[in-house]
Amino acid sequence: MKPINELQHRLGECIMEKMTGAMAVIQCLMEQGVDTVFGYPGGMILPLYDALYDCKEVKEILVTHEQNAAHAADGYARASGKVGVCIATSGPGATNLVTGIATAFMDSIPIVAITGQVDTAILGSDAFQETDILDVTMPVTKHNFKVKEAKELVPTLRAAFKIARKGRPGPVLVDVPRDIFFQEVTYEKASLAVKKPDEPDADFRICAAEAAEEIVNAERPLAIVGGGVISAGASQEVAAFIEKFHIPVTFTLMGLGALPRNHTNVLGFAGMHGEKAANRAIGAADLVIAIGSRFADRQTGNLAKYTEGTKFIHIDIDPAEIDKNVAGSLGLAGDMKKILSLLMQRDAQTDLAKWWERIEGFKAAAAYDYQQNRLTVPWALHLVAKSTQGKPYAFATDVGQHQMWAALHLAIETPRTWLTSGGLGTMGFGLPAAMGAQLFYGRQRRVIHIAGDGGMKMTGNELYTIARLNLPVISIIVNNKSLGMIRQLQRVMYKERYIACELDYPMDFQKYAESFGIHAETVNTQDDFADAFHAALEDTDHPRVIVLNVWRSFVEPMAKSGARIDEFVDCK
Repeated sequence: MKPINELQHRLGECIMEKMTGAMAVIQCLMEQGVDTVFGYPGGMILPLYDALYDCKEVKEILVTHEQNAAHAADGYARASGKVGVCIATSGPGATNLVTGIATAFMDSIPIVAITGQVDTAILGSDAFQETDILDVTMPVTKHNFKVKEAKELVPTLRAAFKIARKGRPGPVLVDVPRDIFFQEVTYEKASLAVKKPDEPDADFRICAAEAAEEIVNAERPLAIVGGGVISAGASQEVAAFIEKFHIPVTFTLMGLGALPRNHTNVLGFAGMHGEKAANRAIGAADLVIAIGSRFADRQTGNLAKYTEGTKFIHIDIDPAEIDKNVAGSLGLAGDMKKILSLLMQRDAQTDLAKWWERIEGFKAAAAYDYQQNRLTVPWALHLVAKSTQGKPYAFATDVGQHQMWAALHLAIETPRTWLTSGGLGTMGFGLPAAMGAQLFYGRQRRVIHIAGDGGMKMTGNELYTIARLNLPVISIIVNNKSLGMIRQLQRVMYKERYIACELDYPMDFQKYAESFGIHAETVNTQDDFADAFHAALEDTDHPRVIVLNVWRSFVEPMAKSGARIDEFVDCK
């Protein structure tokens, strides 16, 4: 078997090369710009691992569980803007990827999952570790493929990467029977084609002109920026747009970082647990311009009340999202940069001074008081925000109360530095995603991971990989001995009938981290946290874990169930 680098050299001299299917997969990965794959071996994927043995250009990262391989590939993709790649064997290996694939699907993250499958001769015979992974993953992938002939392998892989990137990004799965990895295939070197966005036609320009007319005539316009802005790399264009028309801006959970939190037009995070000023501005607006956001239920609350008396302009890459949740919007589906450039052909007209005066009142009434006399999560995250401002850090969260506190109290400054599961709400996402992101960032940026005690019990085993690779991830574990968000919902909606939410049997997270060789501290006071966090920042060469022992508390704000997005639960 020829080494991969030798084959790569020879490919520069000839048009085609004969090689095994497994080696062709590696060539396709390098062709697509992949330098890291996350996975776990098993019998049906071993031929691909064997090919990786000779490959110096693609780093193989062994995780502790296949779900974490998918989350790590997802984190890598969110941080890099590239396609993340995970690999697993057939049966349980492939099915263990599903939660991670679904997480990427709901957040429109491009990953390619390559799964091994039983030999073609025994497909459909209920062979050992055979699962129809195509049927399993069909609802949570943009597309999936089963390679049944060796000649289909290379074009299928190229199609998978193209689909993952194209339009609204998302996950694609390629299922490869083991025997095809051994078969001879012809690999022809190809370069990545860069497709230019289509030029808008006359009808589209008319719609854009109508939208621009609505914007310049609105008395109380407001923009909602979602994750689509980050996927499109359109932060500069959005900034120019909102500055030209002097429009206030809110973020969805996935949109954080699209613009700096300290931008003068930014009101902050909006939605079920969004900032009061942001939610009140949405409730008071006469025109809402959604840019790369899909109007999910956590964003809108009661949809009928959300849309009452408000006009909507909806800009999105995916035509299927237009009118899906908010009907009757003026929809502009296509390349975001092109759309914004068309809108900006109009001059700003309406004087928005009164609108901004009203917004400043919203902001003043909702200012958060960080003067606490005990250690709280908002206080700790505010310290994190102040300590990392203007410095190269990224933030990954799990799902739960800490996620909402992080969205509210961290100041995300740049795109692709906020990694969280917004659509699926996957507990356990944060740690493997932080690991994947840190592998991309290298020494250029450091990841701070915020988790709850519940999520850490799910995927905390990935601390082993972080320790083994000596990745300088800082993990902050909120230890309130409960499933905090479940408890909060039981308090508000179930008359404080607390069940299956309290984690009173003690777990020593410090010793848990130390068992992997990671320096860890447990803190109970503000001074203890400040000392531990600053020491972690100074130790740039190693992972760190800080365990916050805190009181069970309530995430504020919280929009009332079934009410307007600007009506809040009184938690006192």
